[in-house]
Amino acid sequence: MLSVIIPAYNEEENIAPAARAIGAVLRDAEISYELLFVNDGSADESWRVIRTLSETDPAVRGLCFSRNFGKEAAIFAGIAAARGDCCVVIDCDLQHPPEKIVDMYRLWEQGFEVIEGVKASRGKESAGYGLAARVFYRLISKSTGMDLMNASDFRLLDRKAMDSLLSMGEQHAFFRALSSWIGFRTATVEFDVQPRAAGQTKWTTRALVRYALTNITSFTTAPMQLITVMGVITLVVSVIMGVVALWQKFSGVALGGFTTVIILQLFTGSLVMMSLGIIGHYLAKIYDEIKARPRYIISDCCGGKQEDKP
Repeated sequence: MLSVIIPAYNEEENIAPAARAIGAVLRDAEISYELLFVNDGSADESWRVIRTLSETDPAVRGLCFSRNFGKEAAIFAGIAAARGDCCVVIDCDLQHPPEKIVDMYRLWEQGFEVIEGVKASRGKESAGYGLAARVFYRLISKSTGMDLMNASDFRLLDRKAMDSLLSMGEQHAFFRALSSWIGFRTATVEFDVQPRAAGQTKWTTRALVRYALTNITSFTTAPMQLITVMGVITLVVSVIMGVVALWQKFSGVALGGFTTVIILQLFTGSLVMMSLGIIGHYLAKIYDEIKARPRYIISDCCGGKQEDKP
C-alpha cells in the first residue's frame, strides 16, 4: 500500500480537491493507497474538512497538531503514522501534480527506494521570491555537497528510507536534505510546478527567512566555518593597513590616523558581532536539542480503525 502524506496549514479550500484529484489518479492506476492529511495547527476549518472526508472516504485519515509546529514536523508525523510499504509527500495545494505519483510508484516497483521530485520549472512566482529561493538552495547545496537547486519535498520513500529518517532524533530536521543524505537506490522524476488550486501561499518573506536559517544551521556547520573566513579577511586587511602605516611613518608622511582607526574598529567590531551571533545561533540549536522536546504534539486523529490510531 502507498501512503500519501499531505501536510495542511490553513488549506480548507484545497483539502477536498486534493483528496479527489489524488484519489482519482491512484484508483485509475489500480494502486492501493491511503491519504494521510496532517493538520499543522490550522486557524481555519481545515480539520473539520479532514474529519468530514474521513467519515465518507475510508482511504482518508487525519492527524491534528495541538498547534502549528511547521511543515517539517508535519511530514515526520505523517511518516511515523503511515501504514504503507512506501509513502509519498505531496503539497495540499496541488502544485505538485498528482499524476507524477504513479511514475514514482512504478519506479519504486522496479526497486528504487527514494524517488525525488525535481522541478523542471518553478511555475509562477515573484522575482524576489525566485531570487531568494535560488540563493538559499545554492548556499545549502554548496555547504552540503548535494545538489538541491531544483529539489522539493515531493518525493517517494520506501519503508527502509522512512524508518531511517524516523531513527534520527534531531529536533530540527530538514526533510528535503535528509531524505537525500540517507542514500539508498535513488531515481528522479521531473515535474512542472502547477498554479495553486485555490487560495494564497502561506509562506511570508519572514517565514521563508526563518525557514532558511533554521534548515541551513540544522544541516550544516558552514556558517561556523564562515567565521574563520572572516577572521582571515580581517587579518589580511590588518596586515595591509599595518604595512601602509609603517611605510608612511618611515617615509615621513604625516598620518592623520583618526579615520583609519575608526574604520578598522567598526570593521572588526562588526565581524566580531556577526561571529558571536552565528555562534549564539548554534548554541541555541544545541539547547533545543538538549531539551529533547517532541517535534510535534498530536491532539486529535480521525479515519482508520480506532485501535490503529497513533
